[in-house]
Amino acid sequence: MQHDQQGDGSPMTEGGRRPHRLRMILISGGLALTLAGGGTAAYKFGLFSDIGDPVSFGKVQEKAGAAAELPPEVQMPTGPKASFIRTSRLPDGTQIGRTTLTGKKSGFTGDVWVWVPKEYDDPKYAKSGFPVLISLPGGRGYPTNYWGTGPGLGLQKAVSDGAKAGTSLPFILIMPVHNADTKHHFDASDIPGQPKMGTWMVEDIPDFTKANFRTFTSRDGWAFMGSSAGGFGAFKHVLKHPDRFKAAIASGVDIVPDSPLWQGNTQAMDADNPEKLAAKLIAAGGPDVYVNFQIGTAESGRDKAEKFMNDFGKGPVHTSLQVIQDGEHNGKSYVRGMREGSLEWISKVMKAPTPDPGAR
Repeated sequence: MQHDQQGDGSPMTEGGRRPHRLRMILISGGLALTLAGGGTAAYKFGLFSDIGDPVSFGKVQEKAGAAAELPPEVQMPTGPKASFIRTSRLPDGTQIGRTTLTGKKSGFTGDVWVWVPKEYDDPKYAKSGFPVLISLPGGRGYPTNYWGTGPGLGLQKAVSDGAKAGTSLPFILIMPVHNADTKHHFDASDIPGQPKMGTWMVEDIPDFTKANFRTFTSRDGWAFMGSSAGGFGAFKHVLKHPDRFKAAIASGVDIVPDSPLWQGNTQAMDADNPEKLAAKLIAAGGPDVYVNFQIGTAESGRDKAEKFMNDFGKGPVHTSLQVIQDGEHNGKSYVRGMREGSLEWISKVMKAPTPDPGAR
């Protein structure tokens, strides 16, 4: 499995909560800086930062859910609510929060980052579900997910800008870890004898999302995106569970499972092999799924993606290729490809939130 470059020009560190007592000491000690610097120095040095504070999402939904009957395709948060801490605040006022989840079905414990677009807290969308884009990183994918810890990559802004321009739906981004340790790739699968990373991704993460956010009841509101190893998981999950997920953006991706943890267990590998899964879906005649491959011209792998498209891009398996000029094997290139076409492509096949014409 290919590894994403780490030097892609954006911070990959995670904002942790600063202890309250330490923060008060820093603030007190920074008053002189504030006075000397015209009120700007303390902010420059982060003394008044709210990173690490509790954060909540969906302030409008409880009132809306109690006030009126909702459309049948909308599912209000089922609970229990997770506790989030703020790890980033973006220039448009949106926030990234982090929580730790223990999956009830996989038994795996890992961190999950979430981001919701501005539309989510707009009263006119309070009775609407929102489409979900589960976003998977490349590389180790543990203990962090760089789509969540590195907003400088631009994924959140690409969605925001696209929603404003009408070229992207305002997706909720759910950004979990997708490996169980820093030493192995688990092929986003339940490898026998290993942590159940497949179950974590297709069972626990959607259950967590439904517990905390307004979503759609049908697969039309559920999709994946991912890069490198995460891209493999993204399109594999859609092919394996077409009843739950409809589409994927898979960037810089390998086509078949290759973790050494399989230890030659061909039968188990076949159950998570996109080629085998696509053939099975074609033989069954559906349901229709949509896979958009992204490949940069400065990386390898285009031949593999095109071969998959030629062999399996038929019947219910719909495929497309976004070629990123001068694009490399990293997140910044893949976000550029999303801006240049992939976000618009996936938005056309997913369900959009519906505004309430009577809301103010």
